[in-house]
Amino acid sequence: MKNVTLGRTGICVPQNGFGALPVQRVSLDEAVVLLRKAYDGGMRFFDTARAYSDSEEKLGAAFGDGYVKRDEIVITTKTQAKTPEAFWKDLETSLATLKTEYIDVYQFHLMGQCYKPGDGTGMYECMQEAKAKGMIKHIGGTAHKLGIAKELIESDLYETVQYPMSYLASDKEIELIHMCNEHNVGFIGMKGLAGGLITNSKAAMAFISQFDGAVPIWGIQRDKELDEWLSYMDETPSMDDEIKAFIESERKELMGDFCRGCGYCSPCTVGIQINQCNRMSLMLRRAPSDAWLSEYWQEEMKKIDECVNCGACLPRCPYELNIPELLKKNLEDYRMVLKGERKVK
Repeated sequence: MKNVTLGRTGICVPQNGFGALPVQRVSLDEAVVLLRKAYDGGMRFFDTARAYSDSEEKLGAAFGDGYVKRDEIVITTKTQAKTPEAFWKDLETSLATLKTEYIDVYQFHLMGQCYKPGDGTGMYECMQEAKAKGMIKHIGGTAHKLGIAKELIESDLYETVQYPMSYLASDKEIELIHMCNEHNVGFIGMKGLAGGLITNSKAAMAFISQFDGAVPIWGIQRDKELDEWLSYMDETPSMDDEIKAFIESERKELMGDFCRGCGYCSPCTVGIQINQCNRMSLMLRRAPSDAWLSEYWQEEMKKIDECVNCGACLPRCPYELNIPELLKKNLEDYRMVLKGERKVK
């Protein structure tokens, strides 16, 4: 496992980060065991967010009581605040729940604009003040829109940029890593498994390991998932002809207008679970079919018939997908599977 330096932050960590969004789905005790096992196994980079319900609290419980020395780990978190008042409230809450005196990288979460000094929002000035006070060490931003990510990098105001990155990324998206290196900005790769579509962790690890200056954060919820990532600490997969051929076949099958499952399109006005229903076709091919063909999901898929084409979801989609059309295609395919007219994996 190579060590990666995140741009001008100077942060140097093993290239295998822990994405703490999924730990909100397990108990406090389970989360503490999982997080400490990750640390004991060599992981040093832990990413969470104020929006991930009790994820910060669980990180605080795992590491805030002296189990590790504070400077032995890197903690990054995020705020969705849109006003200075909300910013300071989020920051104070994060420091308290994480049981820490400072946050290594504080990030604006899911940015719809690149905050800059003097833009009238006061948001970037909040980051500057928090850094001056020692409450945070570095300023970062996360984005799902390519244009916003580019602006963050080119502004030279942000020390890290977090963006979805997997072997299904387009060439334009992969170019972001090179841009970050040129601007001395650390790149944090989220959704390395494309929201569950990628099931070959070896190939995913080999892909991201090709790039300097990039730290991937793997969403980890189960012990067996952690074991898989920890196994790569000593024997990191590298890109070879076999993996390269596999990735090429995956890209041919999966790339294009597919839903990443981020959920930012929600809520739907008629209650459709867009982030799952909109990629049901792919999940049927790549996940055990019995789960997706259950009575529950059959009822959820039926809701697509109730779509009123209100368009509320369209401007929310970071990837500018035609969501109503994709939903209809997924429903048609789903019904073919139910009738036995199409086989699933």
